[in-house]
Amino acid sequence: MNKLPPMALLAALLACTLPAHAADNKVMLPIAAALSDAEIKTRLGEDMQFYFAGQATPAIVEKVGSQKNSLRVNAIGKSTESACNAALLAALLQLKKGAQAVGANAVINIVSNLKESEDASATEFACHSGSIMAGVAFKAEFARVNAAE
Repeated sequence: MNKLPPMALLAALLACTLPAHAADNKVMLPIAAALSDAEIKTRLGEDMQFYFAGQATPAIVEKVGSQKNSLRVNAIGKSTESACNAALLAALLQLKKGAQAVGANAVINIVSNLKESEDASATEFACHSGSIMAGVAFKAEFARVNAAE
């Protein structure tokens, strides 16, 4: 009987376990908790306001554009919450850049849009998380809002 070399046996065992570790689970996480994180607050700054669908906004002066985005981040060694919050930050920074380019001071009606499936929530965002990657996708509008409200 032929014996498999130890490396071939190890490779075969790893190949059998990879699908189990590459899970892609949809989770809903609290927006408020993520946006209260000190690093996220600092990185987003105070010059742009973000409003998820269903959240009250100041009076809208003018809608000036919209954008879809989809971003993934490294999740290796991170908790689901930490990886998803990092993906949220990356996506909001991208939306901020798009809004600034058209002269908006707010990103409004932000809706989770994973795999073209909308999840509109004023309190939670959707994230697909696995052991290797975590990702979010959003649809949003850019607007000029009354800053005094």
